[in-house]
Amino acid sequence: MSKRHHCLPKIWLMTDERLGDRLIPAIRALPRGAGIIFRHYATPAKARRVLFDAVHREARRHGHMLLLAGSARQARGWRADGTHGRHFGALTAPVHSVPEMRAAEKRGARLLFLSPLYPTQSHPGGRAMGRVRFLAMRQQARQPVIALGGMTQGRFKRIAGAGVYGWAAIDGLSGGPDQKRKAVPR
Repeated sequence: MSKRHHCLPKIWLMTDERLGDRLIPAIRALPRGAGIIFRHYATPAKARRVLFDAVHREARRHGHMLLLAGSARQARGWRADGTHGRHFGALTAPVHSVPEMRAAEKRGARLLFLSPLYPTQSHPGGRAMGRVRFLAMRQQARQPVIALGGMTQGRFKRIAGAGVYGWAAIDGLSGGPDQKRKAVPR
C-alpha cells in the first residue's frame, strides 16, 4: 500500500451501488487530495474489481487517496492506499459508539468515521446521533474524527470549530436525491 499520503484527507466520498452513473463525476468534482472509500459490497466480485480499477484511475488522475473496504491483502493486490474497516491494520474505521471507538483505536485506525450524525439515505429510518451526542463522543476520541451520516459541506461548517477533523458523504458529494449538485470548493 502506498505511503505517498503523509496527511489524511479531510473530505471523503463513500461509494456504494446507489451512486450508479454519478460515481465518476463525483470523483472528478472532489477537491484535489480528497479521499475515497470504495465499498460497493453488493456488486459481484468481477464487476467490483473492474469498477475499482476505473475508480483507481480517476483517483490517481485527481490526486485522491483511495481506500478499499476489504482485507489488507486484497487492498495490496488492488493497489489501494489502505483499507477501511473493523480489522487490524485498517487505516480508517467506522464507529457508532465509544466501545467501537476504543476497539478501532486498539486495532490501529488513524481516522475514525463517526456516524450517523444526521439522518441518512444509507440507513432510512435509522436513528441519528444528533449534534450534541456526536460532539460528546468526538471529545472522547483519541484519533481524528470524520463526521458521517447526512453530511453536506454546510453541515460540516457548523461543527468544524468543535474539533471535527473532516467529513464524508455519499449524496452530499455526489448530487444524490436530497442534494443539488454543487462542486466542493477546492
